[in-house]
Amino acid sequence: MIRIPVTIFMIIFFNPFFFSLHQEAPSTEYRIGPKDLLDINVFGVGELNVTVRVSEEGRITLPLLGEVEVEGLTKSEVERKISSLLEEKYLQNPQVTIFIREYQSKRVSVLGAVRSPGTYELLGRQTLLQIISQAGGLTPEAGEEIIIIRQLSNGNNTSLKISIEDLILKGDAKLNIPLQPNDIINIPIDQVVRIYIFGQVRNPGALEVRRSNIPTLLRAIAQAGGFAERASKGSVIIRRRAEDGKEIEIRVNVKDILKGKKKDIQLQENDVIFVPETIF
Repeated sequence: MIRIPVTIFMIIFFNPFFFSLHQEAPSTEYRIGPKDLLDINVFGVGELNVTVRVSEEGRITLPLLGEVEVEGLTKSEVERKISSLLEEKYLQNPQVTIFIREYQSKRVSVLGAVRSPGTYELLGRQTLLQIISQAGGLTPEAGEEIIIIRQLSNGNNTSLKISIEDLILKGDAKLNIPLQPNDIINIPIDQVVRIYIFGQVRNPGALEVRRSNIPTLLRAIAQAGGFAERASKGSVIIRRRAEDGKEIEIRVNVKDILKGKKKDIQLQENDVIFVPETIF
């Protein structure tokens, strides 16, 4: 017999982080809510076979019975409820079956760097990874985190950031949280941008980097293979397009940075770096 270590069990089921996101373990069976569309059939009584949409108040209106409260009930619970109501006054042992034609009340939205963004039905207890899988998985442009926006019972919204590396690469189970109706799952797109480095470096040209991880000047030079032998480290030039569209030029003595006298310079998208040749 395989035993689950107690420590793993406690991390997943007793972690305060887990309970702050989902305080009640939901049933695995879908619970009906407002705007769901139901097909209701009573065997042998065609007049009672109807298609009805659940109202915003969580009720449906049926022949003979009038309004019936169904919000929060499972399909089988609604079948038994309608059967019981019909049996009280009208039919002997009625056989009621329900088919949920449209799931509208429990959906989540998936946005950003997935292959098929959109709205997805939340059937039973579904987790973050299950919904991402339904959305076709992450695209190569996915950033470093997933942002979940959730509406609280008091009407306010809260957001949660989950590391993609911890969730998917490291397989941290406690981050694979159960989702709730109306959750918005956003995977920000971290686009590939370019900076350019020319002159006296070993591999001049364009460097493709993530927008969230644009390198500093020293890191960019290192990614370009480092300085060439005849590089003038004291007169490196950075050309940058300002917000008003004008080009500005920044002259940098990299020797001072290497000696710790000055801070390294954070580069920006489309910066052009030129390392001149020493004249000596």
